[in-house]
Amino acid sequence: MTDEVTDDDALVQSFLDGDDAAFEELVRRNEALVLRLVRRYARDPDDARDLAQKTFVRAFEAARPAFLRPFGERAPFRRWLVRIALNLSRNHARDAGRWTRASHSDTDGLADAQPHCGQGPLAGLLDAERSARLRRAVLRLPRRQREVISLRLDAELPFSEIAGALGITENAAKVSFHHAAKRLRELVSAATDREE
Repeated sequence: MTDEVTDDDALVQSFLDGDDAAFEELVRRNEALVLRLVRRYARDPDDARDLAQKTFVRAFEAARPAFLRPFGERAPFRRWLVRIALNLSRNHARDAGRWTRASHSDTDGLADAQPHCGQGPLAGLLDAERSARLRRAVLRLPRRQREVISLRLDAELPFSEIAGALGITENAAKVSFHHAAKRLRELVSAATDREE
C-alpha cells in the first residue's frame, strides 16, 4: 500500500508540473475505490457513477490549491480523494432526504464472487433476502459506524487510512468497526427471528 501511496503522490506532483495524463492515471487507479464508496449513498448505479465523476471533477478543480500547502502538510492523495467522495456522498444523501443503497444486483459484486455451483432459484432467492436484510441493518447503524463499515468492507481500506479519511484515530476506527459488526449481527438476527 505504501508504494501505491508513493506512486499516487508522484503522479500528483507530475500533474502539478503540468502533466494532465498523470491525473488520468490517478482516476484509473482509484475509480473502483470511489465507486464502491459512493454506492452506499446512491439510489441507483447511475447516481453512483455521477457521484464518482463529481468526486474526480472536484479533486481535479481543487488539486493545485490543496496540494500546494506549505511545509508538506498535504494529505496523501487517496485519503484526500476518499474524504471528497464521502463529503459529496453525504451531501447527496442529505439533499435527497434519504440514505439508500443501490440495488444489490446492479452494483454489489458479492453475487459474482460467490459460486452458485448448481444452486437453484430458491438458493438465489434466499441469498437476495439475506443481502436485503443486511442492507436494511446497515442503514440503521449510526453514521460513523456506517462510514467505517463502508470504508473497510466496500473500499477495503486498512484502519489507518479509514482513520485518516474520517479524521479519527486508528483505534477509534477499529472500535467503530467492532461495534458496527456486533450491532449488525444483532439487527440481522432480530430480523431473521421476526420473519420466522
